[in-house]
Order: sequence, then C-alpha cells, then structure tokens
Amino acid sequence: MKTPHPTLPSYYVGLMSGTSLDGIDAALVAITPHSPPELIATHASPMPQSLHNLLLNLCHAEQVSFAELAAAETEFCQLQANAVKALLAQQQISAAQISAIGSHGQTIEHAPSGHHGGPAYTLQLDNPSLLAELTGCTVVADFRRRDLAAGGQAAPLAPAFHQALFGRQTSEQLVLNLGGFANLTWLPSDTSIPATGFDTGPANVLLDAWFSKHHDGRFDQNGTWASRGQVDQALLKRLLNEPFFHQPPPRSTGRELFHLAWLENKLTGNETACDVQTTLAELTAISVAQGIQQLSATHDSMTLIACGGGAHNSYLMARLAAHLPHATFKSPADLGWPEDWIEAGAFAWLAHQRLHGLPGNLPSVTGASGPRVLGGIYAC
Repeated sequence: MKTPHPTLPSYYVGLMSGTSLDGIDAALVAITPHSPPELIATHASPMPQSLHNLLLNLCHAEQVSFAELAAAETEFCQLQANAVKALLAQQQISAAQISAIGSHGQTIEHAPSGHHGGPAYTLQLDNPSLLAELTGCTVVADFRRRDLAAGGQAAPLAPAFHQALFGRQTSEQLVLNLGGFANLTWLPSDTSIPATGFDTGPANVLLDAWFSKHHDGRFDQNGTWASRGQVDQALLKRLLNEPFFHQPPPRSTGRELFHLAWLENKLTGNETACDVQTTLAELTAISVAQGIQQLSATHDSMTLIACGGGAHNSYLMARLAAHLPHATFKSPADLGWPEDWIEAGAFAWLAHQRLHGLPGNLPSVTGASGPRVLGGIYAC
C-alpha cells in the first residue's frame, strides 16, 4: 500500500451493523492530517429478513453449531462486501484508492464483566479475511478486544471519534447516540478535562422488539404508536430498578441484558401493549437524562448532538427534550454528518488510527489501563 501524501486526503470506508440488525451502513470518509474527518458518500444495504432472524437467534443462543456460525458469518460478510462495492461504484472510485475498510462486525454478545464468573469477553461476528478477498481492499477489524485486554469495557468506542469530529467548543457538548442502545459522550469545553462517556441503557432495542411483536415491521416510525399510549408508572419503576442503571461508569451493555424476555419478565399481564411502548420510550429518555446527571456537566449551557436511528423518532426526541429542559439540541447534519452516519464514520476513522499506529480508545471512557492501538490489519 502506498504511503499517502502528507497534505492530501486518504480515503477509508467504515462499515457498521448495529444492535438493531437492520442493515449495513457503509460510509466513505476522507481524512486529512490536522483536519476533522469528512463524510464523502454513504450507502445502506438493508439486511435480509433471513439473516436478521439468524443473527437475532445467535444473540440469544445458549449453544450454537459451528456450521450455523460459519453460515451467518459468510452471509454477513457478503452483505458487507456488496455494500462496499455499491458505494465505490456510486462514487466511481476503485478499491486501489481506499486505504482501508474499517469493519466493526456484528456484535453477538458483549460481556465485559464476564458471565457466571467466567472471563470477560466481547464477540463480533466477522470475516475480515474474506472481506479483503471480496473487495480487494485492506481491512481493519476486531477493534474491541484490545481495549478489553487492557482492562477496559471495549465500549463505547465512538467517543474518541466524537472528539476528533466535533472537537472542543466554548461550551460543553454532549453527543448522544441512539442506536439499539444509547451512549453518551461528554466533551467539556475545558481541554484539561478528559472527554468521557458510557452506555446509558436501551434506546431502540426494546422499542423495536416490542413493536415487532405486535405489528408487521421492525420499528415504530416516528414513535407514532408510542405517542398514543400512557406511561405506566408502576412498570417504569420496575424497569428502572435494573441494577445497570445505577452502576457508575465505566459501563457498557447489550442484548445479553436488555432483550424481549427481560421486558416480559417485568410485565404483570395487566398492561396494554401500546402503554408498554410508551413506557419504553420513557425509559430511554429518563435513563439518558440520569446518565447526563452522572456526568460532571453544568446542565445550564449544554449542546446535545443527537445521532443514530433514534434521532428520527420524534416522540422519543420530544420526551428527551422534556427531561432535558436546559439542553440545546443540535443536529450533526449541521456539521456535515447526517444522524445515521456517525457510527459508520467512526470505524473508518478507527481504521485510519490503526494504520498510523495511533490510539483508538479513550481510557476515560472505557476504563482501560491506557491508550491502545485497536484492531488487526488484513492486508489486501
């Protein structure tokens, strides 16, 4: 691979499939030294229902066969490769012009504190060797486990990218990602204070699961169904009693804790389905607000930048605004990064960090013992 010119941009593709399991996001990103990353183009490949179901089953399986894992990994990788090829064709860019693909993979389980007394682990289904073969691009993958090996949570990783993208401003900024799960990044205006952040809890994962149980479709568009119900205060209290919501940072979570069975175990059977959806939206809004209170934020001059699929849920955003009356909400699109493309962009940036031997984690976020260069390189 050629060494890039020090003042010309290098091009990377970031691939992200989040916990919502709705598809592959591919972002073409230009990175120039001493400048914020620039989003050039995007492509979204919807996930076939059969692969969605297979991956969802793997996320909750106590036992799986090697053949099933291999089949899921291969189909997932082919979907990634097709997304990359479509993105490059759309921009008339050759694989040779791409410095690297940053592939997050599909998280199957995330257990940074171990399981039943076992070792800590985080598992992302991926096949970077096959992805390199299919695309003709160098691939950087397996970003999380080095941070885990250094004593960290291995998540969230996006805050380091948020800092690179948004920088430090004259007032504090909070970046809120509303994917399957919600995570916060706090960027203080005082550069002597490190950026920090953590997972606050479920965002779309329970909303989507409950909606799919009662309707055709994978999500409650604009929160329309949730807006028709009432918050069940007794249910909300039971949900908020989950110990995760009261853990101090660093903390991260996933489907291994918050899933449909977790919710159903909290129900008495007297709730209406619509009221449950409304209560789940309230759970997300309150847990985010509580998370902000855990940060050393001033609360009177904060700018909140909301991204991820949940930023399109108008009912959820209204509930967040109700619980955060002193926040000024800002769209990342104002800075050239539409709400849906921050996470994919993060893994393009992380690939750049790896190729240049630069840290990709923030120990103040993950709790790792120090900065670490993340990911493995699968050269083309």
